[in-house]
Amino acid sequence: MNQPAENQTQVSLAQSSPTVGTFRERDGALEWSGRQETLRIEPWGPDAVRVRARLGGPLLDGLPGALLTDAPPTSYSVKTEGGQGRLTVGGLTVEVNAEGLIRFLRTDDGSELLAEERAHFWWPGSRLYTAVGNGHHRLEQRFAAYDDEKLYGLGQHQHGRFDQKGLVLDLVQRNAEVGIPVLTSSRGYTLLWNNPAIGRVELAHNGTRWVADSARQLDYWITAGAPADGQRRYSAVTGRTPMLPEWAAGFWQCKLRYRTQDELLGVAREYKRRGLPLSAIVCDFFHWTHLGDWKFDLKEWPDPAGMVRELADMGVKLVVSVWPSVSPLSENHPVMEQRGHFIGTQYGPTAHADWPDKEVASTVQVAFYDATNPEAREFVWSRIRDNYLVPYGITAFWLDACEPELKPGFQENLRYWAGPGLEVGNMYPAENSRTFHEGLSSAGEDVITLNRSAWAGSQRYGAALWSGDIGTDFPTLRRQIAAGLNTALSGIPWWNTDIGGFHGGDPDDPAYREVMVRWFQFGALSPLMRLHGFRDPGMPLGPDMTGGPNEVWSYGEQAGAVLEKYLRLRERLRPYVLDVMREAHEEGLPPMRPLFLEFPDDPAAWSVDDAYLFGRDLLVAPVLEAGATTRTAYLPAGARWTDAWTGETFDGGTAVTVDAPLDRIPLFLRDGAELPVAE
Repeated sequence: MNQPAENQTQVSLAQSSPTVGTFRERDGALEWSGRQETLRIEPWGPDAVRVRARLGGPLLDGLPGALLTDAPPTSYSVKTEGGQGRLTVGGLTVEVNAEGLIRFLRTDDGSELLAEERAHFWWPGSRLYTAVGNGHHRLEQRFAAYDDEKLYGLGQHQHGRFDQKGLVLDLVQRNAEVGIPVLTSSRGYTLLWNNPAIGRVELAHNGTRWVADSARQLDYWITAGAPADGQRRYSAVTGRTPMLPEWAAGFWQCKLRYRTQDELLGVAREYKRRGLPLSAIVCDFFHWTHLGDWKFDLKEWPDPAGMVRELADMGVKLVVSVWPSVSPLSENHPVMEQRGHFIGTQYGPTAHADWPDKEVASTVQVAFYDATNPEAREFVWSRIRDNYLVPYGITAFWLDACEPELKPGFQENLRYWAGPGLEVGNMYPAENSRTFHEGLSSAGEDVITLNRSAWAGSQRYGAALWSGDIGTDFPTLRRQIAAGLNTALSGIPWWNTDIGGFHGGDPDDPAYREVMVRWFQFGALSPLMRLHGFRDPGMPLGPDMTGGPNEVWSYGEQAGAVLEKYLRLRERLRPYVLDVMREAHEEGLPPMRPLFLEFPDDPAAWSVDDAYLFGRDLLVAPVLEAGATTRTAYLPAGARWTDAWTGETFDGGTAVTVDAPLDRIPLFLRDGAELPVAE
């Protein structure tokens, strides 16, 4: 990366150790080489550096990753003397010793933020390269562990833990398990493992280890500073989210599934007849002729233009499900196969999963288009454009099964345009959302897609993430708080859950109605508010399937009244929601915020995993247990808090217990903020 000449400071000539390695300054970066390894550390935005290392040759440019091509300009200094290299970028100083080991320090006081660590006292360094053939290695990067450190982020997981310290997490994409390799530390740094390889991260008490199963080069980015500053800098180097379209801040209605145009329109009409707010309604899978045709089956959806027009007259946006998989029965399959638009395989046919399709009694073997291939992205968008956008004006899409949903999930057998499956497999969902971002942007349309998976940088393509096909009970609801907060700290601001969960739930069961009410309250105070699920009684997977009713009036008079109350609350808060979304767009701050993001100096705020801030001014404490009618919530020190329902005020730095009857989710306003919570 080239930097202005006035920002470069060469303090002394490079010195070398005859027994270990050699230092030099090159184009504003600090380089060390030894034992056939090249290590490069370069400024990459304010208070941040990028670290790359490779064994057996020069560093490679242009490998797949999440970082934008150009780093934000910043001042820095480079020094090499006394068998040591030093690079200072604002608040971050990087020291490299003669053996190539790195320490990251706070510039102001020289204290250690993070240090690389040997695997064993005789092992020469912290980076391990194990050859796997053809110039690829199994890469390991080791860092020291710190007893007092708390670690957050790493995408969305269903283990229920907010602090990730002590966990081992696979870096892979699966339904409801989303690997995004960015980590926020209580020690004052944010780190991105800039590598889409399949692997894992081990956050053990005796050390941290990042692993890529097969890659050509080690690559990570790190910045120093408070968590909010880390989010700003991370989003600056991986891309900020677009501004949320105004309609998307409202309520989305969905179920598995509306089978016909008449059924979907009937639901939208009923919302309007009842005077209930509705911003979007979703047309789910199997609306197509064949999987991969990417067009309506006119036997079930005879007049899409009229449907879209009627919905628009009601102020409702149609969102259409688009899968990345292609059935052999699809009209697009032969041409895509001939042009090489599918993910390839190392062994066996180009088929990645079995799936039901229309006009066939059994499942068929489907392929996934290769979203890492620019020509494949262009082809798929041409079908979306010609079958949805141009004839009907449909601009909002639900990108389901975009991990991709492999069966079995053997990335080792995949061959992408961008590289082997083990090396690039995690980037697929981001590249899939890129297809729609590029297409909609070229058409001059606002961009938002609803995705089941994501990777670092997905946010710059207008990708919203939801938490996948999860359960329908209180323990599952409880786990979504940690999942959402860690997603927020992974750079994905647009996030939501299936309100009520996905797998089952009987609308006539009083116990489940309580789950639905509490989940709906949480959903109303989530970045996106979307009701979805496969309610009882369900049907077997196939083109004729549907689930039980899942509209707000489906849950009885008492529960329905509460759901309507929170529909109206969301509508009143929409101006505030859009203000918060503008912060995400302009600054990179997530709408759903851990308490420590706003109150990093309050030690207790770092352990709160059952509540969050929605924007700056509103603290949300969802009710997460059956039968609960009170809720104890911690209010961070450094502010004064007001119960949004009663007006009672509290000092920060204390836990308070408030009433939480079935129709109330505890909400607290910060420092006299005025929001239209109470009717």
